[in-house]
Amino acid sequence: MRQCEKCNKGSVIRGKRRLLRGHYNPVGQERKYPNLQWAIVNGVRKKICVACMKTMHRKVHTKKPKTAKSK
Repeated sequence: MRQCEKCNKGSVIRGKRRLLRGHYNPVGQERKYPNLQWAIVNGVRKKICVACMKTMHRKVHTKKPKTAKSK
């Protein structure tokens, strides 16, 4: 099954709309899948979604303490 092994995000079924002469025509439903990619997580190769991959590789920014300027 196409599912993220980290966050368990899977496929969803949603309505599809087609634009025809300025009006939308509901033409049925389609299945959307998450963007899964192979990645190494804790030394193990897994299929995870790109949203999890971005979260894992994001650097944590810490605020620097303000210092008093001397004149």
